[in-house]
Amino acid sequence: MQLLVNIDVPDLAQAEAFYVAALGLVPGRRLGPDVLELLGASSPLYLLRKAAGTSPSPAAAQRRGYARHWSPVHLDFVVEDIEAAARRAEGAGATPEQPVTDFAWGRLATFADPFGHGFCLVQFTGRGYDAIAT
Repeated sequence: MQLLVNIDVPDLAQAEAFYVAALGLVPGRRLGPDVLELLGASSPLYLLRKAAGTSPSPAAAQRRGYARHWSPVHLDFVVEDIEAAARRAEGAGATPEQPVTDFAWGRLATFADPFGHGFCLVQFTGRGYDAIAT
């Protein structure tokens, strides 16, 4: 099974610029005027241009909004040097929400992208998650 990650954004050019600058992703294919594939992560990311206020599905009560919002699903990007990655993300326009914090498995920093989506930077140290696995 393959995982594809889709991220709704109101401005495709701004989103491309952010994800390329913040995370070093590389533009892949354009799938029409409203979809851009980004490569360089373990799964391809697809930026989908969707206007604010539109419905995500015919049955959805909520409308798309791009202010900071919470979702039970978010992306973690594993990096080699979390301080450098955090500076890069912030320099590209990410909003830091939690500074780099140390855990038994590694280090974590949380952010919001310019479209309100939360994401984390993760740097594994030592045995990584195996250090806390039971």
